Amino acid sequence: MNDTPGWASPGSAPSDGQDDQGVPRPAPPGDANGSAPQWSENQPPAGQWQPPTASAPAAPSPARANSGWGGPPPQGQWGQQGQWGPPPAAKPGVIPLRPLTLGDILDGSVATLRRYWQTVLTVSVTIAVLMQVAEILAQRYLVPAPPQINRDASPAEALSQSIDALQSSMIAMGPAYLIMVAATLVSAALLTVVISRAVLGRPVTLGTAWQEARPRLLQLLGLTLLVPVMAAGIMFVGLLPGLLLGGGGGAGLAFLGGTCAFVVVIWLTIRFSLASPALMLERQGVVKALKRSAKLVQGSWWRIFGINILTQLLIFLFSMLIAFPFAFLALGVAGDGLGDILDGTVPETSWSYLVVMGIGGVITSAITYPISAGVTVLLYIDQRIRREALDLELARAAGLPGYGG
Repeated sequence: MNDTPGWASPGSAPSDGQDDQGVPRPAPPGDANGSAPQWSENQPPAGQWQPPTASAPAAPSPARANSGWGGPPPQGQWGQQGQWGPPPAAKPGVIPLRPLTLGDILDGSVATLRRYWQTVLTVSVTIAVLMQVAEILAQRYLVPAPPQINRDASPAEALSQSIDALQSSMIAMGPAYLIMVAATLVSAALLTVVISRAVLGRPVTLGTAWQEARPRLLQLLGLTLLVPVMAAGIMFVGLLPGLLLGGGGGAGLAFLGGTCAFVVVIWLTIRFSLASPALMLERQGVVKALKRSAKLVQGSWWRIFGINILTQLLIFLFSMLIAFPFAFLALGVAGDGLGDILDGTVPETSWSYLVVMGIGGVITSAITYPISAGVTVLLYIDQRIRREALDLELARAAGLPGYGG
């Protein structure tokens, strides 16, 4: 972002004022002109505690009873009065500027939704409505009706019916997947800009978010399509030997190859999970964003994997809490929908059924899109704070006192 220093990818050499691990070294205090004062043994820096001398102990005066070594820190140093430990981290926006915990990441995502609800809900609700309308039209006019299952069919007929049902489901997933990709693309681009501003506590409008996200949409589309294509190619390579062999041995080999390929796909998915915010905020290309994500995830794969799994589980549970009531309501207004399910037949997808389910989908997507995007962006920021001291750059960008211009 143009007005947000710190998003650009740092070079391979350590930055000024940092050690080889990227941890900032404290600068010596100086005067107003930036020159370091000359300290002497008898004149320690102003504001620093003096260690006890080797002379005979004297009775402490009331003014020094609560200062120096052996007593609690004076008020205004190292936390509040009566508390030990470092001072709390600065928090100009929705997260504290320090390495983040799981609670900080989830709380920051929810705080962004709550504090910037006008912009966030405008983005998520608009995209969710467009997605649901497109999906309803696709389900109504493009997707073939699912085949009816005959419970009295012979084993051969039952197998044929199952294959037909699987083909119908795969065809139905095509338009839904394309619509989901388009919705995820636009929402991720816009919400990444909103969340990056929320970290600094700066307001952002929908027009500003669109202006900054629009030049990156084509590259983000390439990134969004590249990762699933890579995953599909890896799964195909894993299953191909078993499919070519055939028979019982081929089935076992296909299972083994598919399992190994699935593990590789999961590993690559987490490894490239931070590529989207890297592409948007650092303005890098698709390949460089993938390499950037791999570098940030390195050494923290299991942590990022666990946070993503927990986040998706929470989103799934929330989606089910919303989807179940709307599903029963949709079946109720669809006429004999509940009776068809009890009879073992597939209910007809009428307009009333699709509209009610679409309303539930809009409510679910309007909440889950910001949370999912927030977790991804804040994980990216957290990894850069841990590796590159991005918190100092963000503090400067937020205009906090004591961090320079």
